[in-house]
Amino acid sequence: MKNLQKKLGELGENYAALIVSPENRRYFTKFPSSDGFLVVNSEKAVFITDGRYIEAAGNTAKDCEVVLQKKAFAQIAELLENMKCGHLLVESSRMTLDLYNSLKGVAKNIAVHTDTSLDTIINGLRSVKTSEEIEFIEAAQKITDETFSHMCNFIKPGMTEREIGLELDFYMLSHGGEALSFETIAVSGKNTSLPHGVPGDKKIEKGDFVTLDFGTVIGGYHSDMTRTVAIGFATDEMKEVYETVRLAQENGIRGLKAGLTGIEGDALTRSVITERGYGEYFTHSTGHGVGVEIHEYPTLSFSNDKPLLPGQIVTVEPGIYIPGKFGVRIEDMAVITETGCIDLTHSPKELIIL
Repeated sequence: MKNLQKKLGELGENYAALIVSPENRRYFTKFPSSDGFLVVNSEKAVFITDGRYIEAAGNTAKDCEVVLQKKAFAQIAELLENMKCGHLLVESSRMTLDLYNSLKGVAKNIAVHTDTSLDTIINGLRSVKTSEEIEFIEAAQKITDETFSHMCNFIKPGMTEREIGLELDFYMLSHGGEALSFETIAVSGKNTSLPHGVPGDKKIEKGDFVTLDFGTVIGGYHSDMTRTVAIGFATDEMKEVYETVRLAQENGIRGLKAGLTGIEGDALTRSVITERGYGEYFTHSTGHGVGVEIHEYPTLSFSNDKPLLPGQIVTVEPGIYIPGKFGVRIEDMAVITETGCIDLTHSPKELIIL
């Protein structure tokens, strides 16, 4: 919150921000809620929330005054007037037209900035993690690693993808996870060529690859990992593709460091896959930031020319997907440092045949 207030102060004393998204409200107040408004300027922060949350927010929300929501936009207008606000920044990527129209109805003498200014400020702040944030993510990843170990003993031929996905979810949630990071991916055989395949009723067979992409949440912070295993045996082609992805993924982990751009980070894995003849089958970017959302800034992709910063956490998840045959993806999370990165994922990467 103090960093946000500093950024607003640098813009001018009559600048304020209105934050409406649950993710950003939680990030700045440390309080989860499905509804509410956070109004911030360089000197003050006020969280307006309804009767469902008022007592809990009053006890636990950080670095802000908590106010009971009555007529939200009238309250917002009064706050902005008291703050002598002339310029109001909003979350352009998150504010709905309905909320914007309601805001314009009360902010008649205020310049409402609908460009990406506030999003850029918040993305920059959120991308660099504090030691506390890293600890939450490490704790979430510890459960995720333990879940993979459990699954290696659980998966058997004849089980369906759906049964495996449900076991993944149950194990994470029954061993300390607060929530699922996203809808778990558990696919097998030809379905592994779908990067975001949905678990179905297909039964696991010998000779299948099984791809597991999953994560959990601790303290509001997400984990994310992927492993691909073989059932019974792997053909020479399967082994070659797997080894290519493994080498690419490890080259990414080995080469990442502060100062590299997202483009250069992506190239660390993509170059290995391309050199080994599978470039056309690597169909997504190398990675993304992780935090209070599963996908955050920065990305390791051809579109991100900004340098990586110490304290950012990114996934490193190259993959090869051959339509009609199979796919392989290996994914870790890593903390960027001045001289390299720290891999938070400790599950083995060598090909496991169950």
